[in-house]
Amino acid sequence: MENSFWETQFILDPPPAPVERHGDVDLYLPTGDGPRPAVVLVHGGPLPPGAPDPREWLLYQGYGALLAEQGVLAAMPQLPLHTPDDLPTAAARIAGTADLLRADPRVDPNRLALWFFSGSGLLLADWLRDPPPWLRGLAATYPLLAPLPGGPPIDPRFRPLDALDQAGDPPPLVLTLPGRERPEIAATSEAFTAAATRRGAPVRIVPVPGGRHGFDALDHSEESRAAVRTARDALLALLTAP
Repeated sequence: MENSFWETQFILDPPPAPVERHGDVDLYLPTGDGPRPAVVLVHGGPLPPGAPDPREWLLYQGYGALLAEQGVLAAMPQLPLHTPDDLPTAAARIAGTADLLRADPRVDPNRLALWFFSGSGLLLADWLRDPPPWLRGLAATYPLLAPLPGGPPIDPRFRPLDALDQAGDPPPLVLTLPGRERPEIAATSEAFTAAATRRGAPVRIVPVPGGRHGFDALDHSEESRAAVRTARDALLALLTAP
């Protein structure tokens, strides 16, 4: 019997990092003295029925450890991502996690980024539309970037494609796109990247030609591992730039 997605191993094997739990937020701690840059990891959705707390998924624990290994303090909030009605609550919790990090003396409050996955890509919209001055960059891995045709209605606030058009000066975005993406999700990525090109928005594409949606757990190949490292390093470069 195949493992559930949340039981599937991350494709990289970073050393375990110390983890602190603060209510609904897990912190992955790097070694050494601070203050350090920080990343909020935003798990995907909608969550499958019966899925455990995403903070317990091997995939996201792997990303937390991967960032901590590079001297970054990573925060993973538990979000109520079940239906589109949950998006405002999730957005508020992400903003609260950023505030928690910025108040932590181990964190450089002016060097934060956010990394979104899958269906949480809709939550990029707020940060594209009105980025705070401390936001050094965004990343999104196999994200949903617009509502799906025929899907449930989505509050216009959570439409990254529209937010990109409304943004005055959008922050840099690292976008990891698998070549074997689900067609309906790939269409949102194609529309978004076309709009970014027209605007001259700072978007870096990390392609994974042979990858599927969830490639970072499902496709244990060197191509997949290289893509995750490339996305991580691109985000680190944004966090550490002068």
